[in-house]
Amino acid sequence: MYKPTFSIIIPTFNSIKTINKTVRSVLNQTYKNYEVIIIDDGSTDNTFVKVKELKDSRIKLFSINKSGGPAKPRNFGIYKSTSNWICFLDS
Repeated sequence: MYKPTFSIIIPTFNSIKTINKTVRSVLNQTYKNYEVIIIDDGSTDNTFVKVKELKDSRIKLFSINKSGGPAKPRNFGIYKSTSNWICFLDS
């Protein structure tokens, strides 16, 4: 079973203009043993749909009801992670 070295958790809300660039900045790194966990926090601008268009097996996409801040999506991402190390990247 694939076990990533670390998890990159990206909480996002209405980030359709920046999410593609954010995720591509991660995917373009030379080190590849990681997972990208994106938690859409109730976006209304089709951010979730935009992320679904990105095809990479390391991307895990989740949606939660709008929480009003990054803490709940970050904690949800930690819960969903499979690695020993966590890092955060804002969208």
